[in-house]
Amino acid sequence: MAPVIHECIKRKVPFFVLHTHQHYSENLDKVFFKDLNLPFPKYNLEIGSGSHGAQTGKMLIEIEGILINEKPNIVLVQGDTNTVLAGAITATKLHIPVGHIEAGLRSYDRQMPEELNRVMVDHISDFLFTPTRESKNILLKEGIDAKKIFFVGNTVVDAVKQNIKISDSSRVLKTMGLSPKKYFLVTAHRQENVDNKERLESLLKSLMLVSKKYNMPIVFPVHPRASKMIKHFGIQVDDTVRFVEPVGYLDFLQLSSNARLLLTDSGGLQEEASILKVPCVTLRDNTERPETLIGGGNRIAGVSQKRILKCVQEIMDNKQSIKWGTPFGKGDASQKMLNIILKHI
Repeated sequence: MAPVIHECIKRKVPFFVLHTHQHYSENLDKVFFKDLNLPFPKYNLEIGSGSHGAQTGKMLIEIEGILINEKPNIVLVQGDTNTVLAGAITATKLHIPVGHIEAGLRSYDRQMPEELNRVMVDHISDFLFTPTRESKNILLKEGIDAKKIFFVGNTVVDAVKQNIKISDSSRVLKTMGLSPKKYFLVTAHRQENVDNKERLESLLKSLMLVSKKYNMPIVFPVHPRASKMIKHFGIQVDDTVRFVEPVGYLDFLQLSSNARLLLTDSGGLQEEASILKVPCVTLRDNTERPETLIGGGNRIAGVSQKRILKCVQEIMDNKQSIKWGTPFGKGDASQKMLNIILKHI
């Protein structure tokens, strides 16, 4: 959302940021506002973690009061979190137009809470900003009015292009004692992986095997949820996997752009990897970013040890044959969105 905020500032469009604080770790929260030179939120609800019902319910109550008081002309939400669902539902019931950024993504796996969130938000939004032409076609096939759908590209491209040079000032590689292209980078946070002992154990064992096979360290900025569950399940991991605290956006941009390979269950990082031309192995059974699979730069592995090793080997053996290309736009998604919003609102 940072490029959209910066575009509002540039054009002197009045706005405010309502932060639910669903992400409450210091390195998954305040550091991003600092790194991306963003104004701090006008509202911080400090919701924190909780069950889906409790978390979303608290958000609905708090957001409603703020929107009634502020009376915004439009509410923008991005992605597929409970924050996005609560924001969209509240605004819609107050008859405030909703703009869904990153609309039209589908994994077709209703076991994922994120899939339920994005489907519901797409069908109640007034402006659906899609990152690719394929995501636009998905919405059309679901019967959503074509007049509501706008292919603009993804703001992740805007963010990477705006910040990749700035990130060169980061000293994270030196601090961690890493050399470019001499380490693997890992992230894992999704409920279906970290809340399931068998899947989490298989994922971690796979990382150890990958590290030993290629004699390279695994760097794992561990999400608070993953850290909690590793301890809860009592899973033992040797020192080939280097658990580190989550890092800021600029540090992470340096870590990801210089990694030999990225292993992740994050949808956004699959896109970021394709933009940075860093090979990716997706630690999930499906993806709502199928465009990243074209050209061989990303492969779906799930958490099977055999499958993860196979996908890593295929990429490592055929790195030169990867055909890079990104269908996520040219880095002007935020400009296009503001043009559309200001024309209609």
